[in-house]
Amino acid sequence: MWRLDHFDRRVRFLFAGGSAAGLSWVARFVFSAAMPYSAAVAAATATGMIFGFFAYRSLVFPDSRRTLFAQLCGFLVVNLIGGAVTVAVATFTCDLVLLPLGFPAAAPASHAIGIAVGAVANYLGHKTITFNTA
Repeated sequence: MWRLDHFDRRVRFLFAGGSAAGLSWVARFVFSAAMPYSAAVAAATATGMIFGFFAYRSLVFPDSRRTLFAQLCGFLVVNLIGGAVTVAVATFTCDLVLLPLGFPAAAPASHAIGIAVGAVANYLGHKTITFNTA
């Protein structure tokens, strides 16, 4: 059986973040049954963020010297920014790019683009703010 702690931190971050993003992706379909697209993306992003905190904390940055409270505060700030980026990019891409072009899968494609752009913002923020081990 393989263990994640044998992998480089960046690989573990991609695994944890990919898992959180996958959960967010699936959750958006569930939330879309009950709310408008932008709200569903926001709710799905929050779901992924909750999972992500525990995954990053235990799998990627277990050696962080910051207190749990400091980690939570940093995580919230970084993810509020990353979540806003995700929602803005997804909504912009869907409403102003893909739908006007008649793209048949505008909602899922734009959500994937939003997640990718938000992931870059999250990586940089978590590496330097949330779980800084220096």
